[in-house]
Amino acid sequence: MRVIFMGTPEFSVPVLQALAAEHEVVCAYSQPPRPAGRGKADRKSPVQVAAEALGLPVRHPVSVKTPEALAEFAALQADVAVVVAYGLILPQAVLDAPRLGCLNIHASLLPRWRGAAPIHRAIMAGDAETGVCIMQMEAGLDTGPVLLREALAIGAEETTAQLHDRLSAMGAELIVKALGALPLPAEAQPEEGVTYAAKIDKSEARVRFDRPAAEVDRLIRGLSPFPGAWIDVAGERVKLLRSRLAAGEGAPGQVLAGFTIACAEGAVEVLEAQREGKRPMPASDVLRGLSLPEILS
Repeated sequence: MRVIFMGTPEFSVPVLQALAAEHEVVCAYSQPPRPAGRGKADRKSPVQVAAEALGLPVRHPVSVKTPEALAEFAALQADVAVVVAYGLILPQAVLDAPRLGCLNIHASLLPRWRGAAPIHRAIMAGDAETGVCIMQMEAGLDTGPVLLREALAIGAEETTAQLHDRLSAMGAELIVKALGALPLPAEAQPEEGVTYAAKIDKSEARVRFDRPAAEVDRLIRGLSPFPGAWIDVAGERVKLLRSRLAAGEGAPGQVLAGFTIACAEGAVEVLEAQREGKRPMPASDVLRGLSLPEILS
């Protein structure tokens, strides 16, 4: 098939690579390069880097709604467009341009967790499973009918980074399967069970030990690696990147032993953390240079 690919972050890269191995990717669309790093030099998106490595043409318009952008998109005469974490809302003219429309790879079991941060929210909510849906795109936010879906269990100690990689690989396999079987029957999403995965706000990231341990543990794992749940230790912001539930009781925030901290109910053991200006390290290594107070507020 003649495929247009539209994606931006690292999550999208395995999908692009899988499509390029099976089909003719006529163009890759991605967000424009953005200032990044200490020097604030423009940095290409992971998808642009991967597409250029594959020898594919890349476009990164600021908007796909201008007459020029719409005409360029339609002129590609694609059979289908595959969209995964692109980052721009597509107008109806784009959705209608490919012969078979636009298919979206969404990292949840729709209609649960429509929106921007389905992987984070699934872990933070304590979901037992999540998965990938291949959806026929329409104008609404992740409201289109589902063509294929596949579920997987969320591990008891799994972080967003780990689940991200598993879902990305699953999405790559599932979209290749979907394109090979088109046209597929479309299953309308039920009206019951709709939830929205709001974009993660940094204000959510401070750890509060006056919450149950299960909730604290899910927050740490759900926000790892970005933006990173954090605690304040003597004025230093320390990110907590991996954790698990632990035995023990005490006053909320009380350090029980090592990096095991009491919560309102139960306790959490921090397995990996990151000090300011340092790389992520096992908790035991962090504690060699960091003295925790008796109680973390």
